Amino acid sequence: MKPHLHEVTPETSAEPDVEVSEVSIGQLVGNVYEETPLAERGRLLEPLLRSLGVLSLVGVANGIFAKMRFRSGGQELHVRPDDVQNVRAADVTALVDYVQKASVDAIDRLGPALAASPAAAGSAAAALLVAMLVQRARARSGDTATREENHA
Repeated sequence: MKPHLHEVTPETSAEPDVEVSEVSIGQLVGNVYEETPLAERGRLLEPLLRSLGVLSLVGVANGIFAKMRFRSGGQELHVRPDDVQNVRAADVTALVDYVQKASVDAIDRLGPALAASPAAAGSAAAALLVAMLVQRARARSGDTATREENHA
């Protein structure tokens, strides 16, 4: 069963026009992954996998992503369609949640990966994800500018 992109909370149920987004970036990436054709799913995972070491990947989703890194050896990471056959949206959500804790910038690299996949870029979840990533990047750049002004 796919997670819903929006859920109405009890506080907003009296106002039918108001929806509060309860979806995380991890859930959105999981939704996009699920909607992306098998042949293109690897491109979505590659920037996330590059941001973590093998030991970190062992602890995520029962090590399914660590196996992908081991298969590529010391070469450039390339996730093949047969690597992703058993990867579920929940595994991808767990990966993204872990990556966000390790490296905020790694999540920002999903934008170009989405743009490179016409099938992924056309989904509603991808559009919402890109909007969230842009909003997050703007907020961070605003925080950086504020910190620089305070130090000047």
